[in-house]
Amino acid sequence: MRKESSTNTLNRNKIHLNCGMAYTLDLIGGRWKPNILWALLDGKLRYSELKKVIPDVSERILVLQLRELEKDGLITRLVYAEVPPRVEYELTNDGQSMKPMLECISDWGDKHRPEKTK
Repeated sequence: MRKESSTNTLNRNKIHLNCGMAYTLDLIGGRWKPNILWALLDGKLRYSELKKVIPDVSERILVLQLRELEKDGLITRLVYAEVPPRVEYELTNDGQSMKPMLECISDWGDKHRPEKTK
């Protein structure tokens, strides 16, 4: 957590006002956020389903990334009043609108990724 008055926060906010790319990368940046968004492009998923789709992410980090994506308005968390509780995640309209961009990023990565060495 950064103080709202810190130089780092002030600089980040100034960059976000002037650069849409910096703002977007801040929203989806990180190791797991793009994977989460990609997984949710096909529809709602429960937490356990997300964990299966992205097996290498730790539970702590997955929860943190989901909270950040929810705070930023890219996903919604649906809690059902059942026993045991059922929670599903899905993309918001803003999250869905990222589909073409995520597909472009994926295509670019597939095209430019170095060949695996044997």
